[in-house]
Amino acid sequence: MRERAGAWTEDPYTEAIGNGRGPLHLRARDGWSLALDVERWCKGADAADLSVLDRCRGTVLDIGCGPGRLVTALHADGHPSLGIDLNPAAVARTRARGGSALRRSVFESLPAPGVWDTALLMDGNIGIGGDPALLLRRVARLVPRGGLLLAEVATEDVDERLHVWMESAKGAAGTPFPWARVGAAALHRVARISGWLAEDSWSKDAHEFVALRRA
Repeated sequence: MRERAGAWTEDPYTEAIGNGRGPLHLRARDGWSLALDVERWCKGADAADLSVLDRCRGTVLDIGCGPGRLVTALHADGHPSLGIDLNPAAVARTRARGGSALRRSVFESLPAPGVWDTALLMDGNIGIGGDPALLLRRVARLVPRGGLLLAEVATEDVDERLHVWMESAKGAAGTPFPWARVGAAALHRVARISGWLAEDSWSKDAHEFVALRRA
């Protein structure tokens, strides 16, 4: 399986990342909508981010790194880290901020498979590909036995599979793509069948996180 590049390389997402601001929404045909916090992504790491980054150990792979706030913070703190993202503007912005990044899907060939000590799936990126179990199995091949996955989950107790698109305030819409939304309980269920053990859950400033350990 490959992540669908079109959704992440077309306007309006590219324009929002390039400008460093929204508004930008994920929308679905049933009327569901989620505002994407582009401004936060383009700033430095905040207190919620730091609650995750403080748990990182060793080398860190940030999956769907966006404009690189986490990779930049890890680099400044001395953690060897790499961000991957499909969007060229996001990769360029990460590199301009001093972080390392590749334009790559998590489902493509990546450097040093099996040796990343910590993997990150922040900003709802547990939804990548629309199949959390498949994504977790893929990440399990990127970290060693005992490796760590830190993921941001939905604040609600939800377990949804969606087809969504990105839409700007002007109504410009991107390519539809599969996505998923899971809360902590749902992620724990998926983890058990995907080679992971639940290690911890916590919240910070209205963000919810889960730590998983590769079995």
